[in-house]
Amino acid sequence: MSPSPSSYDVIIIGAGAAGLMCAIEAGKRGRKVWLIDHSKKTAEKIRISGGGRCNFTNIHTSPTNFLSQNKHFCKSALSGYTPQDFINLLTKHNISYFEKTLGQLFCEDSAQNIIDMLLTECREAGVTISMETTVHSVSHVDVCNKNITNCVQATQTSGKARVAVARCHMHDETDHYSIDTTKGTYACASLVIATGGLSIPKIGATPFGYHIAEQFGLNIIKPRAGLVPLTFDTDIKEKCKALTGLSVNARVSTGTTRFTEGMLFTHRGLSGPSILQISSYWTEGTPIHLNMVVDHDMWAFLKERKHTTPKQDILKIIAELLPKRLADTLCTEHRLTGRIADLSDKKLIRLATTINNWTLHPCGTEGYRTAEVTLGGIDTATLSSKTFEAKTQKNLYFIGEVIDVTGHLGGFNFQWAWASGFATGQVV
Repeated sequence: MSPSPSSYDVIIIGAGAAGLMCAIEAGKRGRKVWLIDHSKKTAEKIRISGGGRCNFTNIHTSPTNFLSQNKHFCKSALSGYTPQDFINLLTKHNISYFEKTLGQLFCEDSAQNIIDMLLTECREAGVTISMETTVHSVSHVDVCNKNITNCVQATQTSGKARVAVARCHMHDETDHYSIDTTKGTYACASLVIATGGLSIPKIGATPFGYHIAEQFGLNIIKPRAGLVPLTFDTDIKEKCKALTGLSVNARVSTGTTRFTEGMLFTHRGLSGPSILQISSYWTEGTPIHLNMVVDHDMWAFLKERKHTTPKQDILKIIAELLPKRLADTLCTEHRLTGRIADLSDKKLIRLATTINNWTLHPCGTEGYRTAEVTLGGIDTATLSSKTFEAKTQKNLYFIGEVIDVTGHLGGFNFQWAWASGFATGQVV
């Protein structure tokens, strides 16, 4: 392609974490880059993450922290751009940060520091950024024959994407992509899709990236909400509602997977880090198991207290290990009052089992509205794990959350965005 005011070496659709990182790296290599997004503001997920402080990475990042149908796919990118690489970028820009727990790193001040840093890097790399830019259609063009075959609409905000594939088998080097937008029609040699998944639609999430992939023949692993609160039937919901605001350190498990972190009772069900983590592994119709006192075998504890402090009230004993309101709810539910010495072992065992192994059957999740990420997405079997180029479509790339790679809670998904964006930025 000969350069013109309406052509770019690289057009990146999606100005989130992955898209920004890819634009920076491509720009540093001297590529003419246009980064576009239909939203008003850049990187809204960065801005709202971590309570406004952005949990931008995790120092313990490894492939085991990610879910995908191909557990090996993420290895190359994660090794090519590590948490320390991103920390070095923060250091360059004098951004202070701190470790909260479990290797999670947050901005000392504000998530806006991260956004400003990335925008500065884009500016220094010569990247052109256009927000509030809707993509109407995307076509692959055979310049040799001056032909665009079967070009149809692909509106970003509607999610009704249709993409035509026109190939020139004799002169592939002349092929390019034509992007019709609200700012005009532009051409590029390489097209990168960094539009994310379906989580948090109020900040602009759409299925645009999935439809682009489908129209170019790429397979999609069915998306679903991940890192999301769980919902329950009326009885459990009412119990949770009565305990709204209480949190405990809980071990939550389903199948062979378990997480031990905070658990929060809400007016809709259960949330908190341990619940969000397990939601990515939970499947409809299966139970979850809660241990709300992970450091004690409750039956052994109660049996010992029945022997050593027989006159002590059962509520006061349980309240030593759990919030009083939760202890009261459990004792009331099990009809336990008065001195522990007067209570049968059978009743105490039932109480202990509820505390150490409360089995619940979720009805579902709160869905994409409150989900932090989207599970599933573009099948990694259709992409290069080193460059993220589509195996059957030259110079078309997919990065970030739109791919079937999803991290655990705690900064891992941002690290995936940085790593995948960096990898593709080296080759487009």
